[in-house]
Amino acid sequence: MTAHWAAHAWLPTGPATGVRIDTDGATITRVTTGQPRGDAHPLPGMVFPGFANPHSHAFHRALRGRTHGDGGTFWTWRDRMYALADRLDPDSYLRLARAAYAEMALAGVTAVGEFHYLHHAPGGTRYADPNAMGHALLQAAAEAGIRITLLDTCYLAGGIDEPLSRTQRRFSDGTAAAWADRVAALRPPPTDVGFPPAPAATPTRGAGAPPPPQAAAPDPTKIISPGGPPSSTLPSTADSSEPLAGGLWTTPGVADRTAAAQGAAHPRPSSMAVVGAAIHSVRAVPRDQLPEVAAFDGPLHVHLSEQPAENAACLAAHGCTPTRLLAEAGALGPRTTAVHATHLTPDDIRLLAGSHVCFCPTTEGDLADGHGPARELLDAGARLSLGSDQHAVVDPLAEARALEHGERHRTGQRGRISPHELVTALTGAGYDSLGHAGGRIEAGAPADLVALRLDSVRTAGSLPEQVVLAASASDVDTVIVGGREVVRGGRHVLGDVGALLAEAIAELWT
Repeated sequence: MTAHWAAHAWLPTGPATGVRIDTDGATITRVTTGQPRGDAHPLPGMVFPGFANPHSHAFHRALRGRTHGDGGTFWTWRDRMYALADRLDPDSYLRLARAAYAEMALAGVTAVGEFHYLHHAPGGTRYADPNAMGHALLQAAAEAGIRITLLDTCYLAGGIDEPLSRTQRRFSDGTAAAWADRVAALRPPPTDVGFPPAPAATPTRGAGAPPPPQAAAPDPTKIISPGGPPSSTLPSTADSSEPLAGGLWTTPGVADRTAAAQGAAHPRPSSMAVVGAAIHSVRAVPRDQLPEVAAFDGPLHVHLSEQPAENAACLAAHGCTPTRLLAEAGALGPRTTAVHATHLTPDDIRLLAGSHVCFCPTTEGDLADGHGPARELLDAGARLSLGSDQHAVVDPLAEARALEHGERHRTGQRGRISPHELVTALTGAGYDSLGHAGGRIEAGAPADLVALRLDSVRTAGSLPEQVVLAASASDVDTVIVGGREVVRGGRHVLGDVGALLAEAIAELWT
């Protein structure tokens, strides 16, 4: 049994004081307010439920600070992203994603949704393990200590009625049926994997800084090389007999191909890994293939109307908006998350009522996408969450502020999204969109907690109930996932995450 105490904590009813949080280790068993500290372990500042990041492309982290030299457009940025995609293999992807997920943990992220379409080797050649890249991501999250929903993405076309480019061929399984066959084989990491010794990194800390908490050990980064067998240095993910939660389909024929996944159902509250599905976009999945992907019984995400060009192409080819096309394919509803949803019609907003919508304000600003109708979507009944997408910024609090500031720029009104709604977007709504229980400090929820300092140069003097609009990732002091401290005093258990990022990124550009 472990008990934590917070002078201030954000409960489902809002901010509270003197909060004691009792756990059985991984799960919260009781929450009481107005309590003295007593024998409980104190957490500093304001304690929030763990932050969820429902939309991540881990490999985009290697683009930060490398795409601004000549301005350009979303489409020229995409060309640079494709050049990076051609350089990755399962081993380098594990190193990069582990560091990227550790950076998220430092910012308070306890659950990530990885929108994963980098499936195969360059040119489309299959690895010996067809899910080698997905297994690398699952392993990376385990080692970084955060929950993951692997949103395995169907990507079949280079655009509406356009063939795949050479780079895009590594994203594709050819058909939705072939995609479903591959996804059915995904397995979680062994339950005892997590928090391994940090790989050797060139020291960058100042003199006198504490060393990493663990000593050196054999390199855990080898999964499977193109065309080669799994390395013995990583516990095999293929040995697990239990498929990841969420990996079921409900349509006849598709379910037959997933017999190994029967019984997985939806995630347990303590699940560290869930498999979901994604439709890359209506550009990348032809109309006749959409229903098969939409039949996935679990979290379903989709890029939606990020660019006006996508809407124009869909109208020209199908005579309707992307949102309407998804609705007709059965791809909208309470388990669906529409990512971006920037350029919507009033009819699109009505169709998204009851679905999740994930805005990524720092990415949408970085790529000049625009700012979508957040208030209108909330008022229509959509549930709003926040993602970091390309990781130009990894700071959930910056995303929350950018959401409200975007609304202010768009309408000339303050307070469009209340602090309570912002916290919900950062926590419970994001967890729900990923198929994870959590995002709430209440009995029965996983013990995922983020302690945010109230005494920094950014937060000093702020009202605790408004600190979400003042703080940054630098104010995150402690992060607990499933009862385990992943971050303490602003330091990750893997040690120097900056060094891990620098080395993982350097190898991709040299």
